[in-house]
Amino acid sequence: MSSGRPLILVSNDDGPESPGLKALLSALRGRVDVAFIVPEGPRSSSSMSLTFHKPLRAWEREIAGVRGYVVSGSPADCVMLGRLRLLDRAPCAVASGINVGDNTGLQDIYASGTVAAAVQSALLGMPAAAFSMMVEGDGPVDEEALLEGFRDAAEYAAEIALWICERSLPPGVSLLNVNFPLRLRRPVRVEVTRPVRRKYEDHVTERRDPRGLPYYWIWGSRLGIYEEGTDAWAIYARGAISVTPLSLDLASPAGPGLEDLKARLESLPAPRGRGRRAATV
Repeated sequence: MSSGRPLILVSNDDGPESPGLKALLSALRGRVDVAFIVPEGPRSSSSMSLTFHKPLRAWEREIAGVRGYVVSGSPADCVMLGRLRLLDRAPCAVASGINVGDNTGLQDIYASGTVAAAVQSALLGMPAAAFSMMVEGDGPVDEEALLEGFRDAAEYAAEIALWICERSLPPGVSLLNVNFPLRLRRPVRVEVTRPVRRKYEDHVTERRDPRGLPYYWIWGSRLGIYEEGTDAWAIYARGAISVTPLSLDLASPAGPGLEDLKARLESLPAPRGRGRRAATV
């Protein structure tokens, strides 16, 4: 695969049949070297799961004129396999997506396999972006509008991935979370945003199986109004492309309340050790 050109790795959480994957590969093909490593089937909401309890399998395949691999694991598994085993060199960027459905808001970001592939890339030292596109609500899907939306979004996603290859990411930014509206308005707007805290109202529905035992469905209904400057506001209210810079550093500055907790714990009597010798330093 090595040609002396930069290499971009594409992954996703929707699997090899995703129209968003095909559109992104087509937009990148010919401009740089491209490889894909994707799960064998949909792995939405898999977050950062890694497969430690069973072996992984990888099969070579061609999609949209690009050679790559389909893997029996999660999006995070795919990126790790690519960087540490399957690729002949480190990618200059990792592009995850384009996901079917937006990943705006902290509820989506923490659950998303699409975003997790970009997070795993950043942990492995590769600059990355996660790409997602909103779809219509609960009604029937307009297939032609969906495919046209992916083709348009893929042109912008490819430009972002190429920009990352050329420039890397700004200091303090570990990855980009990029979300597209289904239909890009002209002229195209781009908003640099922050994640909305809550995008859904959460629900748990209880039902009964034929034996009368309870089972549960967890789901969420989308809220309709979002704070200005957030990712969901950008795509739903503005019809704009949302670019959200994210950092891997989740630490928060300690406040007076934690100093109080520290003092409380240190004031407790020393544990008696339950028969074990106390450690010495």
